[in-house]
Amino acid sequence: MKLASLKHGRDGRLVVVSKDLTRYCAADNIAPTLQAALDNWGEVAPRLEALYRDVEHQAVPCERFHEREAHSPLPRAHHWADGSAYINHVELVRQARGAEVPESFYHDPLMYQGGSDRFLAPRDPIPLGDVTWGCDMEGEIACITDDVPMGVSAADAAGHIKLLMLVNDVSLRGLIPGELAKGFGFYQSKPASAFSPVAVTPDELGDAWQGNVIHLPLMVDHNGQPFGRANAGRDAIFSLADLIAHAAKTRELGPGSIIGSGTVSNKGADGGPGKPVAAGGDGYSCIAEIRMIETIADGAPKTPFMQPGDTVRVEMRDAEGHSIFGAIEQEVVTA
Repeated sequence: MKLASLKHGRDGRLVVVSKDLTRYCAADNIAPTLQAALDNWGEVAPRLEALYRDVEHQAVPCERFHEREAHSPLPRAHHWADGSAYINHVELVRQARGAEVPESFYHDPLMYQGGSDRFLAPRDPIPLGDVTWGCDMEGEIACITDDVPMGVSAADAAGHIKLLMLVNDVSLRGLIPGELAKGFGFYQSKPASAFSPVAVTPDELGDAWQGNVIHLPLMVDHNGQPFGRANAGRDAIFSLADLIAHAAKTRELGPGSIIGSGTVSNKGADGGPGKPVAAGGDGYSCIAEIRMIETIADGAPKTPFMQPGDTVRVEMRDAEGHSIFGAIEQEVVTA
């Protein structure tokens, strides 16, 4: 099924959305918000599934679904942690600095806990206080869990993946080095992220959902031009289930916890750095990656980070070309 939160108060109003993303039916008689549904998922999910079938069969009154009226599926969340499923992204960053990737990174994921008290809506602008902060997009996949026990195995973690979304994990690259140099991790360099208008259950993906990874290209456009078409099912060292197990090693995860994949990143056909879309490659899901490749090739980056007026679009389509999650469409604006 497909769920969304229309803009309403702090936590949105839960609706069930048709498969083709054209219609919705209010679900607040079942659960007022998505968080309320996740708090009691075992009881609520079957009722939402029944409503979804009624929406598909046009057996209930529906209204037109407009993605611009949707907030992120969880407008705020108790927990948002982002991982490093695509180690190619880390390899490029390290190579550009002349540094080796520690062997542990291939079996022990990187992960940071981000701010989750307020997410951006998928059509909200990205506020930028200073262009020297180096505003970047990061196209990612994320899952939402139910209650996850401490110490869960990756195999068992798969059963706790209830919904999937896309993410634009906004990063301020100019602030990252100074923060990491303090030895205490990200904070100012990771402002509010935005998630896709719609969250979907894994069964909506059919054969594209295998091994707890989505095997479809993530479409990232920058200023209206194709920038990234990296396949989320390729070069994933860790699955979403692996990342959940990592996050839950020393703590329980509450319902509504969001776990991100990290920047979707593919190697080139020759095993080296990938090529831009315009050159026949899969492109990139963030600007930092092409800047790293430029640094490796030419000694210095030339692609600028996003400026006020720049736009980013993140979307994923099924094998028939239909949008699955709706699109994140954002413009950078001066804060």
